[in-house]
Amino acid sequence: MNSNLQKLYHVAKQKTRRIIGLMSGTSLDGLDVALCEISGAGATTEVELVHFATISYSEDTKNEVRQVFAKREIDFQHLAMLNEWIGNLHAEIVLECLKRWQVAPTSIDAIASHGQTVMHAPKALHRQAKFPNATLQIGDGCHIAVKTGITTISDFRQKHLAAGGEGAPLAVYGDYFLFGKRGENRILLNMGGIANFTYLPATMRAEDVFVTDTGPGNTLIDAVTRRCFPQLSFDRDAALAKQGNVHPPLLAALKANAFFRQPFPKTTGPELFSSAYVDDAKCASDSMNVSAHDTLATLTRFSAETIAEAVHHAVAGTGVALSEFTIYLSGGGAHNPLLVAWLQELIACRFSTTDELAIAGDAKEAVLFAVLANETIAGGRCEFGLRRGIPSVAMGKVSFPS
Repeated sequence: MNSNLQKLYHVAKQKTRRIIGLMSGTSLDGLDVALCEISGAGATTEVELVHFATISYSEDTKNEVRQVFAKREIDFQHLAMLNEWIGNLHAEIVLECLKRWQVAPTSIDAIASHGQTVMHAPKALHRQAKFPNATLQIGDGCHIAVKTGITTISDFRQKHLAAGGEGAPLAVYGDYFLFGKRGENRILLNMGGIANFTYLPATMRAEDVFVTDTGPGNTLIDAVTRRCFPQLSFDRDAALAKQGNVHPPLLAALKANAFFRQPFPKTTGPELFSSAYVDDAKCASDSMNVSAHDTLATLTRFSAETIAEAVHHAVAGTGVALSEFTIYLSGGGAHNPLLVAWLQELIACRFSTTDELAIAGDAKEAVLFAVLANETIAGGRCEFGLRRGIPSVAMGKVSFPS
């Protein structure tokens, strides 16, 4: 047997595997690095988060990615070079974290690399009949494996696409394994650039579990903050939005897009919800003169209302009152007090964060990709919500260090 395959076989047989999960979202804040100790697989999965850090991207890195991020026309050579460059950068960050944590790279069994999404194009967005759903993440896994000396698992979204999905959201696998609890109705709401939630009924029937994007989380708030206040990258603590007032005509125009009437599950991204989306809504509602503060207040309310309406729609018809659910928050939006306050106003249920479930909200996405890597190595096949159109596989590509 090939020595790399033999090593992977032995890792799969270990009682506990040490896996580093990497996540870089559409907000381009930086790289989340989660060192996890994982035992079991599937429904028996148990995770201990040993170390976690978010390493901020430099302005240079952000600017390089923004040259290709969510754009139809790009310099293709730049994209190709960026794929390798981001892979090396992520490898350097992993080695930096391991040094800081005083952990030897040889003690790590695998790296789970999400990569950096630069284009998300489900068919509902690109609308080209002969082409399937598509998504693209850069940050080559082979470069990470060779530079760190650690087996790297990447390209998780491609298997989901190949099985008929849209490549997102993938949180359902880890959410079901780690956070589902028989006897408690839960909604795991992650508010990154795009907001998504996993519906976990108290029955824990896999066929009733599903995940969907709801629309913008922070992406429009961040984009307008950067445009109107260039010295800032996001609206910290909603300090700017709190100075403004919601503008009803603009809010109505923002909510008019057909995406919000599409059935679950569905995905989207900054390709749709960009600064141009805000400008178009302002034109449609004769709101071009709305102040920056009022615009940010309106965008924050827009995220809150579209999330709340999606949650209400998901629960309607289940026979379970919304008051019997607990919503567990994660992602950058969980730190936005105005967004959270409006969600609590719009959704009558208990609110908490995933910290209560032993996984810090900021680390959750990176941990979930570590879980997907564990499934790639040691897992089986788990069926999720097939009647809702969600494929049952989301395995990654394995890259060996030699």
